[in-house]
Amino acid sequence: MSAISNSRITAHRLSITDALPRVRTSLAISVGTVVSLAPSLLPRSPVVQGVLTGLAVAALWGLSSLLGRLQQGPSTGALPRLVSAVVSLAAVTWSVASADHWQNGLRAAMALPPVGPMHWAQVGFWSTTVCLTAFGVARVVAAVARRLGPLGCTALLSATLPFVWFVAVPAVASAATQHFRSINTTVDASLSAAEHDSLIPWRTLGVEGRRFVADASGSIRTYVGLDSAPDHDSRAALAVRELDRAGGFTRGHVVVAIPTGSGWIDGEAARGIEQRFDGDVAIVGQQYSYAPSWVTFLFGRSDAERSAQALFAAVSAHVAAMPADTRPAIHVFGQSMGSVGGSAIFADDSAARTATCSALWAGPPAGAVDTRGATVLANSSDPVVWWSGALLTRPPDLSRTRVDAPVPQWVPFVSFVQTTVDLVFSLDAPSGHGHRYGADQGLLMSDC
Repeated sequence: MSAISNSRITAHRLSITDALPRVRTSLAISVGTVVSLAPSLLPRSPVVQGVLTGLAVAALWGLSSLLGRLQQGPSTGALPRLVSAVVSLAAVTWSVASADHWQNGLRAAMALPPVGPMHWAQVGFWSTTVCLTAFGVARVVAAVARRLGPLGCTALLSATLPFVWFVAVPAVASAATQHFRSINTTVDASLSAAEHDSLIPWRTLGVEGRRFVADASGSIRTYVGLDSAPDHDSRAALAVRELDRAGGFTRGHVVVAIPTGSGWIDGEAARGIEQRFDGDVAIVGQQYSYAPSWVTFLFGRSDAERSAQALFAAVSAHVAAMPADTRPAIHVFGQSMGSVGGSAIFADDSAARTATCSALWAGPPAGAVDTRGATVLANSSDPVVWWSGALLTRPPDLSRTRVDAPVPQWVPFVSFVQTTVDLVFSLDAPSGHGHRYGADQGLLMSDC
């Protein structure tokens, strides 16, 4: 009887041990949850937060499983598993409570409604769904890899990688280019040309250029599209001729506005500039890309820089040729990717600085803009102002930001992950927060 009782007790203990998660599993769940719920720059929807948490937990869970397979050893007992499970539960509970407090602080600063229990219930649903799905897919891939063996996996990769690199990637890039080009040529029938005697055909302005010019309402706005002339210099020359024809050089101020990647010039900024100078101003812009700013930042930054330099050189040369007592003051404005191109105007060019009355950069990407001598408008909640590869190992330079919301403490790697997620949704914030700026952009422009 004693032997039977002991065997039953042992079996019972084993069943309890097997029911508890392994120590490394508890650690993966708690660390993944804590990292994913660390303070963000912007408010999070439950879906976004759930997906992030699910992916973080799945990644660490998978890593812990892999390490467990590589380091075979005796199974841990029930007590270590129980302790790690309790600690993990406490860490997850604490991180959810802290995240709730932080999210509501952000929302209060941005005049958004607070989150409640239903928000976190949805986060739990999405994180669990994503985590289990990702982990399940990983197990299927691992099973296929084991079935194929080393030689089979090598053969599969040898066939797949060249196809992806030489066929799939170029095809996707070509399709994306055609998509951006088609968007650029879309004509909004509700817009009409401000002046029918313009030197620049209406259809060549691009979708953003047409919006910018049509919103002029009596002020002078000149815009040259990517299809208006074949290269940067010829577009700049055309911009100057059109600005001269429209009477822009008779105004007291000329603002060279560098667009974002897709050619967008913020209408709020333009209205602020016109208000700042009481209408005695002309704004001129020149498109350099069809693609969104993030694509241009990664693959076409030189186009933004050369376009800005060409336009500024053409405008400043025309102004320099005017009688001294009739010359307008030249200003430069750039938001986001526009500030990257705009700051290139002053790279090692003292003459450009001398010819410029003022420069204003709104939401400049971290580490990519020369801010010397310029007015900078940057929200502390703007992930564009935070994000760079350096964020992995050192805190961002926020010395020229305005604090518009609670600022999270920088944590190595964690802040990079959180800011990367926020970067995707940086334009979803209310005006004056995130990567959205209002008419105060133009109002902050300095005079000579």
